[in-house]
Amino acid sequence: MKLIAIDLDGTLLSSDVEITNENIEAIRNAQKEGHVVMICSGRAPEDIKSLLHQYDLDCPVGGSNGTVVYADGKLLSKVSISTEDAASVKGLLDENGIPFKVYTDSGIYIHTSWTERVEALIEQADSIPEQYVKHLDRVKEEPTTTKTEQTFTELEELADQHIQKFFILTLFEEPKARTMEALGEVTTISTTSSGPFNVEVMDQYGNKGNGLKVMADYFNIPMENTVAIGDNLNDVPMLKKAGLSIAMGNADPAVKELCDVTVGTNNESGVAQAFHNHIL
Repeated sequence: MKLIAIDLDGTLLSSDVEITNENIEAIRNAQKEGHVVMICSGRAPEDIKSLLHQYDLDCPVGGSNGTVVYADGKLLSKVSISTEDAASVKGLLDENGIPFKVYTDSGIYIHTSWTERVEALIEQADSIPEQYVKHLDRVKEEPTTTKTEQTFTELEELADQHIQKFFILTLFEEPKARTMEALGEVTTISTTSSGPFNVEVMDQYGNKGNGLKVMADYFNIPMENTVAIGDNLNDVPMLKKAGLSIAMGNADPAVKELCDVTVGTNNESGVAQAFHNHIL
């Protein structure tokens, strides 16, 4: 029996945010053979479950970068950011005027100043990549258009919540570098990125690698019998921990360099290729 952990965005999902028939068939075939296929993503657990339901897929889940792990309808593990660290992170983001959201036990909360902060970042930019311009209006208006996120101003409003992740929108390289440098002051958190325009913050023990280990322990699967498939920097902890690491063809160069093998892109059903050529 193997445990196969698959990232979502840029990995299992195509650029159209769809799971191809080839990928669906590969997952189901692996499950029929007795293997465990988990989805390990930066997305919130409920978001992952909802997406899987659309394709009639039933997989255990590691959400919010592996900080929340579910299998067989049970919560196996939850790693949250301490109240003190959450306050420190928020203070640094407020000081630098950076837009952010928090992922909690009961959903995603978006800061009330999101739109103003996104607009300020855009004004500060020397130039904006053409392919990104069309998305900016949607990004700016997210607090008023989203149906799945609530707004907040102060962390005290979330006093009864545990925060698993900060999602920080930096848009451009300069604010991203500045944000990463500022967050370096908080020594008991971990920082990563799931794309060129964001930073993600978890507790120092919250990452996809730990999520993979929790799932492996639950199913009594040795780590040498685990496989991880990913494309971005937030996948690195699980890729390093897995017995076999597989990079997508569209992966960040640093991810490809550390992985054992590379397959096709997310638009070429690279996950299915991984199953057929390297796993089953």
